[in-house]
Amino acid sequence: MTGDWRSDRIGAALKGENPTVLRRLPAGFAVIGDVQFLPGYSVLLVDEPDVQRLSDLPRPKRLSFLSDMDHLGEAVERVCQRMDPAFRRVNLEILGNTDSFLHAHVWPRFEWEPSDVVSRPVWLYPQERWSAEQFKLGPQHDALRDAIRNELDQLRSMP
Repeated sequence: MTGDWRSDRIGAALKGENPTVLRRLPAGFAVIGDVQFLPGYSVLLVDEPDVQRLSDLPRPKRLSFLSDMDHLGEAVERVCQRMDPAFRRVNLEILGNTDSFLHAHVWPRFEWEPSDVVSRPVWLYPQERWSAEQFKLGPQHDALRDAIRNELDQLRSMP
């Protein structure tokens, strides 16, 4: 996966050119993370490139974004529970310290994680985890992508 889409992830998603998009949701895009050292890592991107903070959205859209984050988090949780008996939980984060557009991280956490980070923020993982070839998103994650997509579809069809 190469190309200009990484420099404008939201714009590329709006044009249908972001290959990480799992589903279009009411207030944004559910995407699978570029790195998968924690399998199932996903991100919710707001669908308005100029929005930097949750508080920049009008209240109805803000609530819609939070609802989308909830749906993506639950979809990742359900998939990870089925795929790995060592699944522990999902952590949801809205940060914005690096990328200036509104987005929410969905981090699955597992019992098999190294003891020095298992109970700490994922951002404390060593830098090599973030760039190692073995953890880069690729075709080996297609089943995971499909499972999260299917779960999102099921959750969205529930009353």
